[in-house]
Amino acid sequence: MNELSLYGTDLFGDVIKPRASGVVAQRFTMPPFTILDSRQGEWQERKRAWLSLGLKSDAGREDAYCYRGALTTDDFIGQEMAKVGSAVSVFDPVLCELAYKWFAPKNGQIVDPFAGGSVRGIVAGALSMNYWGCDLRPEQIEANNNQADAIETVIRPQWVCGDSMVKMDEAPEADFVFSCPPYGDLEVYSDNPNDLSNMDYHVFIAAYKRIILRSVKVMKEDTFAAFVVGDFRDKKGFYRNFVSETIDGFEQAGARLYNEAILATSVGTAAMRVTKQFETGRKMAKTHQNLLVFCKGDWRKATAKINLAGV
Repeated sequence: MNELSLYGTDLFGDVIKPRASGVVAQRFTMPPFTILDSRQGEWQERKRAWLSLGLKSDAGREDAYCYRGALTTDDFIGQEMAKVGSAVSVFDPVLCELAYKWFAPKNGQIVDPFAGGSVRGIVAGALSMNYWGCDLRPEQIEANNNQADAIETVIRPQWVCGDSMVKMDEAPEADFVFSCPPYGDLEVYSDNPNDLSNMDYHVFIAAYKRIILRSVKVMKEDTFAAFVVGDFRDKKGFYRNFVSETIDGFEQAGARLYNEAILATSVGTAAMRVTKQFETGRKMAKTHQNLLVFCKGDWRKATAKINLAGV
């Protein structure tokens, strides 16, 4: 299976290629602007094509997630990570596809320190990329492998079970680091004390930055990394400034901030919640996340690697 067969084949067996809205989109799949609008029809059509492969990123997490009592669902960020049921988040395969095509060399090695569900691994394998992801929960690893068994990809993704604080030392050299970290205790992943979602915020941030450091260490020189993050509120209703903490972690580890994009996401249930939350607390409904792209080494050489591999 390759990415061009997402839309099936015609009566003659030829691969149907997706329609592009313009010259820029034809070259880069979607226009590489700093506003990525996942609400557009072209994005949604491509997302449906990916999901039609049978992607079930929520598998293995049905009972693993809950919201802390002090938090409300309006604090949950990102319809790009659309809610399934009342709690579980699912990564957008189109965002994943774009990140790989834009910032990783063809057939490159992807490393994901916060693997979670199957999407980032399945998309990497479908695009002929090697994927290594780490997750703390054995049931999640099992569910991801079941997905890999059910969905044929060019290269089978690899998930390992364990604490990223330890397992990152075993990760392969990365051509691209790509992940979406846990948002503090906003979603609770397990009862494991090593699970970042069980930690007090200051402990969580310290551990989070150590994992970022280990991630940067496995990056090859002159390569990119990207994290999908968003600010979220503390129990008193104020923002944590998680985006800035992420940037600080990468900068301290030796990878400089190179791109920042806003991912505009579907309004979804925010339309029903915004009146009450704004009237009672002047809380605006959040319908975006941040895609932060970092470079280790020389961005010119990193870009040259991608362009050369794409030839």
